[in-house]
Amino acid sequence: AVVSDGSAVLGLGNLGPLGALPVMEGKCAIFKEMANVDAFPIVLDTQDPEEVIRVVKAIAPGLGGINLEDISAPNCFYIENRLKAELSIPVMHDDQHGTAIVVTAGLINAAKVVKKKFETLKVVIVGAGAAGRAIALLLMKAGITDVIVTDSKGTLVVGRQALDGYKRELAQMTNPRKVEGDLMQAVEGADVIVGVSGPGSIAPAHIEKMASQGVVFALANPIPEIMPTDAKRAGASVVATGRSDFPNQVNNSLAFPGIFRGALDNAV
Repeated sequence: AVVSDGSAVLGLGNLGPLGALPVMEGKCAIFKEMANVDAFPIVLDTQDPEEVIRVVKAIAPGLGGINLEDISAPNCFYIENRLKAELSIPVMHDDQHGTAIVVTAGLINAAKVVKKKFETLKVVIVGAGAAGRAIALLLMKAGITDVIVTDSKGTLVVGRQALDGYKRELAQMTNPRKVEGDLMQAVEGADVIVGVSGPGSIAPAHIEKMASQGVVFALANPIPEIMPTDAKRAGASVVATGRSDFPNQVNNSLAFPGIFRGALDNAV
Protein backbone atom coordinates (compact mmCIF):
# COMPACT_ATOMS: atom_id res chain seq x y z
CA ALA A 1 0.00 0.00 0.00
CA VAL A 2 1.11 3.53 -0.80
CA VAL A 3 -0.16 5.49 2.22
CA SER A 4 -0.47 9.28 2.63
CA ASP A 5 -2.29 11.78 4.81
CA GLY A 6 -1.77 14.51 2.20
CA SER A 7 0.11 16.78 4.59
CA ALA A 8 3.16 17.34 2.35
CA VAL A 9 2.22 16.63 -1.27
CA LEU A 10 5.23 16.98 -3.56
CA GLY A 11 6.49 20.56 -3.25
CA LEU A 12 2.93 21.88 -2.96
CA GLY A 13 2.30 21.52 0.78
CA ASN A 14 -0.73 20.34 2.72
CA LEU A 15 -3.31 19.45 0.07
CA GLY A 16 -5.14 16.80 2.08
CA PRO A 17 -6.18 13.32 0.93
CA LEU A 18 -7.87 14.28 -2.34
CA GLY A 19 -4.87 16.35 -3.39
CA ALA A 20 -2.61 13.41 -2.54
CA LEU A 21 -4.65 10.76 -4.36
CA PRO A 22 -3.38 11.28 -7.93
CA VAL A 23 0.20 11.32 -6.67
CA MET A 24 -0.31 8.03 -4.82
CA GLU A 25 -1.96 6.54 -7.92
CA GLY A 26 1.10 7.58 -9.90
CA LYS A 27 3.40 5.92 -7.35
CA CYS A 28 1.42 2.70 -7.71
CA ALA A 29 1.80 2.84 -11.50
CA ILE A 30 5.57 3.30 -11.06
CA PHE A 31 5.71 0.29 -8.72
CA LYS A 32 4.08 -1.88 -11.41
CA GLU A 33 5.99 -0.50 -14.38
CA MET A 34 9.47 -0.51 -12.86
CA ALA A 35 9.40 -3.53 -10.54
CA ASN A 36 6.20 -5.49 -11.29
CA VAL A 37 4.98 -4.83 -7.74
CA ASP A 38 1.22 -4.57 -7.33
CA ALA A 39 0.35 -1.53 -5.20
CA PHE A 40 -2.70 0.53 -4.43
CA PRO A 41 -3.20 4.02 -3.00
CA ILE A 42 -4.50 4.60 0.53
CA VAL A 43 -5.17 8.25 1.34
CA LEU A 44 -6.36 8.98 4.86
CA ASP A 45 -8.72 11.76 5.89
CA THR A 46 -6.80 12.36 9.10
CA GLN A 47 -3.46 13.92 10.00
CA ASP A 48 -3.41 12.60 13.54
CA PRO A 49 -0.30 10.39 13.68
CA GLU A 50 -1.88 7.97 16.14
CA GLU A 51 -4.87 7.53 13.86
CA VAL A 52 -2.62 6.99 10.84
CA ILE A 53 -0.70 4.31 12.76
CA ARG A 54 -3.91 2.63 13.92
CA VAL A 55 -5.39 2.45 10.40
CA VAL A 56 -2.20 1.18 8.77
CA LYS A 57 -1.77 -1.51 11.42
CA ALA A 58 -5.41 -2.55 10.92
CA ILE A 59 -5.01 -3.10 7.15
CA ALA A 60 -1.47 -4.52 7.29
CA PRO A 61 -2.45 -8.24 7.40
CA GLY A 62 -3.48 -8.07 3.74
CA LEU A 63 -0.29 -6.33 2.58
CA GLY A 64 3.30 -7.21 1.75
CA GLY A 65 4.73 -3.79 2.53
CA ILE A 66 3.93 -0.16 3.40
CA ASN A 67 5.33 2.78 1.42
CA LEU A 68 4.61 5.99 3.34
CA GLU A 69 4.34 9.07 1.13
CA ASP A 70 3.92 12.82 1.43
CA ILE A 71 3.58 12.95 5.22
CA SER A 72 5.02 16.08 6.80
CA ALA A 73 7.82 16.28 9.38
CA PRO A 74 8.03 15.60 12.26
CA ASN A 75 4.97 13.31 12.19
CA CYS A 76 6.53 11.21 9.44
CA PHE A 77 9.47 10.23 11.68
CA TYR A 78 7.18 9.13 14.49
CA ILE A 79 4.79 7.24 12.23
CA GLU A 80 7.55 5.39 10.39
CA ASN A 81 9.41 4.41 13.56
CA ARG A 82 6.26 3.11 15.23
CA LEU A 83 5.15 1.09 12.22
CA LYS A 84 8.61 -0.41 11.73
CA ALA A 85 8.64 -1.50 15.35
CA GLU A 86 5.09 -2.83 15.42
CA LEU A 87 4.68 -4.50 12.00
CA SER A 88 6.41 -7.56 10.55
CA ILE A 89 6.34 -6.32 6.93
CA PRO A 90 8.66 -3.75 5.28
CA VAL A 91 7.83 -0.10 6.02
CA MET A 92 9.59 2.83 4.35
CA HIS A 93 8.96 6.56 4.16
CA ASP A 94 9.97 7.06 0.55
CA ASP A 95 10.30 10.84 0.77
CA GLN A 96 13.08 10.31 3.29
CA HIS A 97 14.99 7.20 2.30
CA GLY A 98 14.20 6.89 -1.39
CA THR A 99 15.18 10.51 -1.96
CA ALA A 100 18.36 10.18 0.10
CA ILE A 101 19.44 7.11 -1.85
CA VAL A 102 19.02 8.68 -5.30
CA VAL A 103 20.66 11.94 -4.22
CA THR A 104 23.68 10.06 -2.86
CA ALA A 105 23.92 7.98 -6.04
CA GLY A 106 23.57 11.10 -8.19
CA LEU A 107 26.29 12.94 -6.29
CA ILE A 108 28.68 10.00 -6.58
CA ASN A 109 28.33 10.28 -10.35
CA ALA A 110 28.30 14.09 -10.44
CA ALA A 111 31.56 14.19 -8.47
CA LYS A 112 33.17 12.07 -11.19
CA VAL A 113 31.87 14.39 -13.90
CA VAL A 114 33.30 17.52 -12.25
CA LYS A 115 36.46 15.65 -11.16
CA LYS A 116 36.07 16.24 -7.43
CA LYS A 117 36.50 13.72 -4.63
CA PHE A 118 33.08 12.72 -3.29
CA GLU A 119 34.11 12.75 0.36
CA THR A 120 35.50 16.31 0.15
CA LEU A 121 32.38 17.88 -1.37
CA LYS A 122 30.91 20.86 0.47
CA VAL A 123 27.16 20.31 0.33
CA VAL A 124 24.32 22.72 1.12
CA ILE A 125 20.83 21.27 1.48
CA VAL A 126 17.98 23.73 0.97
CA GLY A 127 15.06 22.41 2.99
CA ALA A 128 15.09 20.88 6.45
CA GLY A 129 12.03 18.67 6.19
CA ALA A 130 11.89 14.90 5.92
CA ALA A 131 13.88 14.69 2.68
CA GLY A 132 16.51 17.24 3.72
CA ARG A 133 17.14 15.46 7.02
CA ALA A 134 17.44 12.03 5.41
CA ILE A 135 19.75 13.30 2.65
CA ALA A 136 22.06 14.92 5.20
CA LEU A 137 22.25 11.77 7.31
CA LEU A 138 22.96 9.46 4.37
CA LEU A 139 25.55 11.77 2.80
CA MET A 140 27.42 11.87 6.09
CA LYS A 141 27.25 8.07 6.37
CA ALA A 142 28.68 7.93 2.85
CA GLY A 143 31.70 9.96 3.94
CA ILE A 144 30.89 13.62 3.29
CA THR A 145 31.71 15.71 6.37
CA ASP A 146 30.86 19.27 5.27
CA VAL A 147 27.06 19.35 5.08
CA ILE A 148 24.98 22.45 5.85
CA VAL A 149 21.18 22.30 6.05
CA THR A 150 19.05 25.43 5.70
CA ASP A 151 15.40 26.17 6.30
CA SER A 152 13.32 29.29 5.66
CA LYS A 153 15.02 31.06 8.58
CA GLY A 154 18.63 30.28 7.63
CA THR A 155 21.26 27.70 8.44
CA LEU A 156 20.74 25.05 11.06
CA VAL A 157 23.51 25.80 13.53
CA VAL A 158 24.05 25.02 17.20
CA GLY A 159 22.77 27.89 19.31
CA ARG A 160 20.15 29.16 16.86
CA GLN A 161 16.96 30.03 18.67
CA ALA A 162 13.59 28.38 18.04
CA LEU A 163 14.93 25.12 16.62
CA ASP A 164 12.50 22.28 17.30
CA GLY A 165 13.58 18.79 18.30
CA TYR A 166 14.74 17.12 15.11
CA LYS A 167 16.19 20.35 13.68
CA ARG A 168 18.16 20.87 16.87
CA GLU A 169 19.57 17.35 16.56
CA LEU A 170 20.35 17.93 12.89
CA ALA A 171 22.20 21.16 13.73
CA GLN A 172 24.38 19.22 16.16
CA MET A 173 25.32 16.66 13.49
CA THR A 174 25.89 19.02 10.55
CA ASN A 175 27.44 22.42 9.75
CA PRO A 176 30.92 21.68 11.17
CA ARG A 177 32.16 25.18 10.25
CA LYS A 178 29.28 26.73 12.23
CA VAL A 179 28.14 28.91 9.34
CA GLU A 180 25.41 31.34 10.42
CA GLY A 181 23.04 33.44 8.35
CA ASP A 182 20.87 32.76 5.34
CA LEU A 183 21.38 30.67 2.22
CA MET A 184 23.70 33.27 0.70
CA GLN A 185 26.21 32.72 3.49
CA ALA A 186 25.79 28.94 3.35
CA VAL A 187 26.57 28.61 -0.37
CA GLU A 188 29.82 30.56 -0.27
CA GLY A 189 32.36 28.17 -1.81
CA ALA A 190 29.94 25.21 -1.84
CA ASP A 191 30.45 22.43 -4.38
CA VAL A 192 26.85 21.21 -4.27
CA ILE A 193 23.39 22.65 -3.64
CA VAL A 194 20.57 20.15 -3.13
CA GLY A 195 17.10 21.70 -3.15
CA VAL A 196 14.27 19.83 -1.44
CA SER A 197 12.05 22.78 -0.60
CA GLY A 198 9.95 24.65 -3.16
CA PRO A 199 9.93 26.84 -6.25
CA GLY A 200 12.16 29.92 -6.24
CA SER A 201 14.17 29.04 -3.15
CA ILE A 202 17.44 28.88 -5.13
CA ALA A 203 18.42 31.99 -7.09
CA PRO A 204 21.13 32.54 -9.74
CA ALA A 205 22.97 34.71 -7.19
CA HIS A 206 23.33 31.67 -4.91
CA ILE A 207 24.90 29.61 -7.68
CA GLU A 208 27.28 32.43 -8.58
CA LYS A 209 28.77 32.21 -5.07
CA MET A 210 29.51 28.48 -5.36
CA ALA A 211 32.92 26.98 -6.07
CA SER A 212 33.82 26.32 -9.71
CA GLN A 213 32.24 23.27 -11.37
CA GLY A 214 29.20 23.55 -9.13
CA VAL A 215 26.53 20.84 -8.94
CA VAL A 216 22.88 21.83 -8.47
CA PHE A 217 20.13 19.32 -7.70
CA ALA A 218 16.83 21.27 -7.76
CA LEU A 219 14.42 18.50 -6.81
CA ALA A 220 11.11 20.16 -5.88
CA ASN A 221 8.21 18.87 -7.97
CA PRO A 222 6.49 19.90 -10.13
CA ILE A 223 8.36 23.23 -10.16
CA PRO A 224 12.06 23.03 -9.20
CA GLU A 225 13.80 25.52 -6.90
CA ILE A 226 15.50 26.96 -9.99
CA MET A 227 14.99 26.07 -13.64
CA PRO A 228 17.90 24.19 -15.26
CA THR A 229 18.54 26.87 -17.87
CA ASP A 230 18.83 29.54 -15.17
CA ALA A 231 21.14 27.35 -13.07
CA LYS A 232 23.46 26.70 -16.00
CA ARG A 233 23.44 30.34 -17.00
CA ALA A 234 24.55 31.21 -13.45
CA GLY A 235 27.54 28.86 -13.75
CA ALA A 236 26.46 25.39 -12.63
CA SER A 237 28.26 22.55 -14.41
CA VAL A 238 25.84 19.72 -13.54
CA VAL A 239 22.12 20.33 -13.01
CA ALA A 240 19.51 17.75 -12.05
CA THR A 241 15.82 18.02 -11.22
CA GLY A 242 13.16 15.63 -10.00
CA ARG A 243 11.32 15.76 -13.32
CA SER A 244 11.37 13.15 -16.06
CA ASP A 245 11.02 15.73 -18.84
CA PHE A 246 14.37 17.37 -17.99
CA PRO A 247 17.83 15.77 -18.27
CA ASN A 248 19.40 14.16 -15.18
CA GLN A 249 16.31 13.12 -13.25
CA VAL A 250 17.02 12.57 -9.55
CA ASN A 251 13.77 11.34 -8.08
CA ASN A 252 12.85 8.78 -5.45
CA SER A 253 10.90 6.88 -8.11
CA LEU A 254 14.28 5.58 -9.27
CA ALA A 255 14.77 3.82 -5.94
CA PHE A 256 11.60 2.72 -4.19
CA PRO A 257 10.34 0.11 -6.71
CA GLY A 258 13.60 -1.83 -6.58
CA ILE A 259 13.90 -1.54 -2.82
CA PHE A 260 10.47 -3.08 -2.31
CA ARG A 261 11.01 -5.70 -5.01
CA GLY A 262 14.12 -6.81 -3.14
CA ALA A 263 12.38 -6.71 0.22
CA LEU A 264 9.41 -8.73 -1.00
CA ASP A 265 11.54 -11.29 -2.86
CA ASN A 266 13.71 -11.85 0.20
CA ALA A 267 10.97 -11.65 2.85
CA VAL A 268 12.86 -8.91 4.71
